[in-house]
Amino acid sequence: MEKYMKAIRENVCAICVDSNEMGECKLTEKELCAVELFFPQILEIVQKSNDRDYDLFEKALKEDVCKKCRASTDGDYCYLREDSNCALDRYFPLIVEIIHKVDAGKL
Repeated sequence: MEKYMKAIRENVCAICVDSNEMGECKLTEKELCAVELFFPQILEIVQKSNDRDYDLFEKALKEDVCKKCRASTDGDYCYLREDSNCALDRYFPLIVEIIHKVDAGKL
């Protein structure tokens, strides 16, 4: 799990709008990063599918992760996603790519 989180921190956190110029998260204790909070589930979603269809990943993400998030009312509506304020939603395609690269030994 650590190799994935290291790659996420280097490639996602470093460019996240919620990070400072050194790639360190600026979210407070009251704000949670969905990527970090739900990473075990995200990793499972990406790895359990042999398909690389982003729509299937997104559907699984909404069913397995978004429904558990406190910002989501029913898995479909999320006030954070509505204004692009969810890091998971914002960076999900990049996260999927990073997981595949780590699995392939390219990161």
